[in-house]
Amino acid sequence: MNVVITLLFLVVLGVAVTALLPVIGFLLAIAVAGLCVLLWLLPILIIAGSDKTSGGEKAAWICAIVFLSWFAWVFYFFLAPLKPRRGYYYY
Repeated sequence: MNVVITLLFLVVLGVAVTALLPVIGFLLAIAVAGLCVLLWLLPILIIAGSDKTSGGEKAAWICAIVFLSWFAWVFYFFLAPLKPRRGYYYY
């Protein structure tokens, strides 16, 4: 009798897992899509929080990333700031 109950339990478990596969697949797809959006936003968030540039130059770099691609982010790290900052020295 224990063997029959064990086999029945395994069959029910198999059916339940098979029925949940679409739900698991959907949740996995949502997680991957969220990760892709986060990766796309990462350069924008890094530039927005950076102290290398400010004001209009920062907005221009963010627009360049949005409309051009990640290549603008690579250029940002090599070229920003475009104009040298004024040095304020405190003695």
